[in-house]
Amino acid sequence: MNLPVAVDALGGDKAPDEVLKGTLDAVDAGIPCVLVGPDNLAELTSVDLSSLEVIRANEVIAMDEDPAGAVRRKKDSTLVRAAEAVRDGKASAMISAGNTGATMASALLRMGRVKGVNRPAIATPIPVPGHTPTVLLDAGANTEVQADWLVQFAVMGSIYSARRFGIAQPRVGLLSIGEEPGKGDTLRKEAYELLAVAPGINFIGNVEGRDIMTPDVDVVVADGFTGNVVLKTLEGSLKTVVRALFSAFGSNPDHKVHADALLPTLLPLYESLDPDTYGGAILLGVDGVCIISHGSSSARAMLNGIKVAREMVDSGMVEAIRSAIGLISSASVNDG
Repeated sequence: MNLPVAVDALGGDKAPDEVLKGTLDAVDAGIPCVLVGPDNLAELTSVDLSSLEVIRANEVIAMDEDPAGAVRRKKDSTLVRAAEAVRDGKASAMISAGNTGATMASALLRMGRVKGVNRPAIATPIPVPGHTPTVLLDAGANTEVQADWLVQFAVMGSIYSARRFGIAQPRVGLLSIGEEPGKGDTLRKEAYELLAVAPGINFIGNVEGRDIMTPDVDVVVADGFTGNVVLKTLEGSLKTVVRALFSAFGSNPDHKVHADALLPTLLPLYESLDPDTYGGAILLGVDGVCIISHGSSSARAMLNGIKVAREMVDSGMVEAIRSAIGLISSASVNDG
């Protein structure tokens, strides 16, 4: 059955217009979509919605609301209804550029976890110029974790990397403060020992922050606190470098001819570093596909996020995670 992707029409700083434009672009690209929004959605935008079905949801969870409380209180919110659409078989996946915590809570409370998964994790593609992106997880779902959760993150991140970027045996690194096995705190040391013997994981050992944007590793696992700090640091650094570069180009009229000559070469690099290219992060470990787009997502970002959602549904990613977690769980029981 060719189920649509459920799109939170009011999620994000640029909603509803940019969200709706991106959704229509996805439909034009052959991906069925269904909007989740209020009765008066058509009145809130100049975008023609006549070709799209709308699942009614007359509440919105604001970006600054408490995620768990808002999800429990606002049962008719766009996020809750989108997650229910996936749960009830009315949609194949959900996507939102709204409140990240509420998106996660909606997916977890309505769609549920894959059996055996201790905690879902946010996986974010980190650009690596000239190479496939590095998948970083957890990027913010779990501020405190246990060592065996990091093993599950490695399993889920490997499957995501393989299904999305076509890497046959993704190399998994544990984010630490040194490459040697003994480096890091107690959590990292315990996780290292578990990852080294875990079946189905191509574990290459510890990696450092400087390794994330290199071709040397495909999946990097960390607790959500560390992962989110790394993610925000990289985002800020990239924006600063890009701004400085373009500022330098425009600082002297004599440089213009040289800048114009360089732009065709630099634009593909700029695109590879632009978060809109990747469409957002994915919540791994819930029983369905849930894409979490950046709050400032443009129509292009929404289009790319919807494409990723559809690709992950078609690839059978959730079923692959279910099978792999089952094997890990069985191995742990047998070892016990």
